[in-house]
Amino acid sequence: MTNNIKKGKFLTFEGIDGAGKSTHIAYVAELLRQHGKQVISSREPGGTALGEKLRELLLQEKMHLETEALLMFAVRREHIAQVIEPALERGDWVISDRFSDASFAYQGGGRKLALDKLNALEQWVHPDLQPDMTLLFDVPLEVARARLDATRELDKFEQEKTDFFAGTRAEYLRRAAEFPERFRIIDSTRPIPEIRAHLDTLIAQLCADADPL
Repeated sequence: MTNNIKKGKFLTFEGIDGAGKSTHIAYVAELLRQHGKQVISSREPGGTALGEKLRELLLQEKMHLETEALLMFAVRREHIAQVIEPALERGDWVISDRFSDASFAYQGGGRKLALDKLNALEQWVHPDLQPDMTLLFDVPLEVARARLDATRELDKFEQEKTDFFAGTRAEYLRRAAEFPERFRIIDSTRPIPEIRAHLDTLIAQLCADADPL
């Protein structure tokens, strides 16, 4: 599928753990519904029955870096085939909590897997599909770490050290600079009402662009 023939729109939410992106997913989904859109909300790793089974392994089990990257893209291939592409072809709008930018950030920036290997996987798994808009929720590392809920068990990524998240955040910002046409950086240190006012504007513009007079 290529972006110029799909009927719906594809939005992704990205950010390091603790950036606050999950707080706003349901809000954006409701905004889109208010604009008359049929919305499918999903997540990665996960999104399908198989993907959710593999999610548990990916978030908890230690494994070779390349195994981790390959599994992430295997889950993504299933997610695209079973959820994203059918929804877009129907004309639905899809929101995904993470997509391939997360693999570049976490396995590339954080774990230091060579980016050419991730580029090869991306070209294999979805050569013609990219998000129409990627909302990158960005905060300083110390803010993100302070936000992680100490009352629950952290997954293996959330347990990583500061250097890992510094690399992850840097790669997210590098991706945003490389693809400014689809990335929108959200300063997630601001109060929630201010963030949502910004989201209101972004979503209204995206819907207007999708439905020209």
